[in-house]
Amino acid sequence: MLKWLWLTALVVILDQVSKQAAVHFLTPHDPQAFLPFFNFTLTFNKGAAFSFLSNAGGWQRWFFTVLAVGVSIFIFLWLKKLNNKEKLLATSLALILGGAIGNVIDRSIYGHVIDFIDWFYPSGDGCLPFFFSINQITCHWPTFNLADSAIFLGAALMIIQAVFSKEETE
Repeated sequence: MLKWLWLTALVVILDQVSKQAAVHFLTPHDPQAFLPFFNFTLTFNKGAAFSFLSNAGGWQRWFFTVLAVGVSIFIFLWLKKLNNKEKLLATSLALILGGAIGNVIDRSIYGHVIDFIDWFYPSGDGCLPFFFSINQITCHWPTFNLADSAIFLGAALMIIQAVFSKEETE
């Protein structure tokens, strides 16, 4: 099912173009309002998801790069073995692979991942789980990018496929 690599390539291209646009047009940590619940805010993440280990001293750059390359190879080999009927799984894997490659490119070249999508909601009563309060008025989801979105969407599609699969197990 290597024919699905077009989707992987599309994710990588859109991710890298959007990140370069963010670097070119945005100032780090200066939110630019787009919608009442959405800003473009340029950040540089040296860690993993939610900036996990971002202040670990530098070793995490290569650790997460090697980990992502290993996962990417595994996903590529899995994608290669799929049959033509496994379209949803192929779509899922292609999205995850594209997102992983997009973030590996950043980490390898710059030493960090470029993030710029900033979702939030106004709240005076505290934040929902997984949102971080920057002030008393808004709660923000951690800033992310298109590669992260592709990984999330691919994982969600895999879960949907697993839950609603009509294959019988024996």
